[in-house]
Amino acid sequence: MKSQRRRTRRAGCAAVVVLVLFAALCCAAPLSGAISAVIALQTRAQASDVTGGSAADIPARMLTAYQKAVHLIGRYVPACRGMRWPILAGIAKVESNHAIGHTITAGGDIHPKIYGVLLNGSGAGGNTTAFPDTDGGRWDGTAHGERAVGPFQFLPATWESTGKDASGDHVADPHNADDAALGAAAYLCGHGRDLTRRAQLRAAIWQYNHSAPYLSTVLGWIDQYTAAASRPDLTGVSATVRTVLQAALSQRGVPYSWGGGSPHGPSTGSCCSPGGKSGTRITGFDCSGLTLYAYAKAGIRLPRTAAAQAGIGHRIPASRGIRALKPGDLVFYAYVPGRDTTIYHVGIYTGGGQMINAARPGTLVRLDAVAALSGYAGGARLP
Repeated sequence: MKSQRRRTRRAGCAAVVVLVLFAALCCAAPLSGAISAVIALQTRAQASDVTGGSAADIPARMLTAYQKAVHLIGRYVPACRGMRWPILAGIAKVESNHAIGHTITAGGDIHPKIYGVLLNGSGAGGNTTAFPDTDGGRWDGTAHGERAVGPFQFLPATWESTGKDASGDHVADPHNADDAALGAAAYLCGHGRDLTRRAQLRAAIWQYNHSAPYLSTVLGWIDQYTAAASRPDLTGVSATVRTVLQAALSQRGVPYSWGGGSPHGPSTGSCCSPGGKSGTRITGFDCSGLTLYAYAKAGIRLPRTAAAQAGIGHRIPASRGIRALKPGDLVFYAYVPGRDTTIYHVGIYTGGGQMINAARPGTLVRLDAVAALSGYAGGARLP
């Protein structure tokens, strides 16, 4: 477990040399953004949609493991409050990217097994302290030291005291998705934390890994998955706003495509790498392409770029905060808030602090928390 080792991860982000190119069309995340890992998803068929309480970048079997752990945790830590699958998903996203690239059997076993670097103090992978072997290689495959194991990256010594059997085979196996998720839930719950309280949630994640960047990144993913699991309430909105939101929400699960999207729907643009434009062609939406499409369904024409769209309609200053937004409003983000010429991103507000969003390369159209991106630059009301 991370409380016994110190390491951080660096998320990918767009290179400075392509910053202006991305900003001109949309929609690269700002370099300071906490949530900027690239998810290797190319087509809608590779992941489930975010409807039904799931999230587009989580394999269905892993999501089942997270939800199962939430259902079972009360048996093991009765005093725990507020355990939710987005909490487990946030941890597993950073630890193993939800075991993407591995086979997960119906019973939850993960093949090939997931091993971290050997913690021998060599400096590889950020480890500077040697940990002696504690399990004879039973879990980590080596008797020459320790390495973290499974989708939640437990150290064998921690697993011995924390591991739980959720799969029903009477073996607590950190390489089993169900067991690992339940073990992580128990560890995060401690002796009975209330994870609905932000301070206690932060303390739980900090215990998992004593790293400020790690804490910030995991919290960002938790907020993102929480938003993705929610269903917007469209009651009480105008017919125009309902048309806009339904059009945008209908595109959840469509890939991000730089330059993609038209008034008629998804179109072919470019997929990108963390270092910039890769040249791979992909059909989908970028952020302003999605807003262009959604508003076209309501008979409203928008300019093509995020910065140009900020000049349409009634502007809502960032100083008024997110609470000033109403469903259907455009939501903007800028490299220099207050300077609309630096706007790099746009989404459509759905209410409850959420927006429908074509976030960045490697992701799918989804619901996100408005607070998940930095550089909030206010909104615009069109209808």
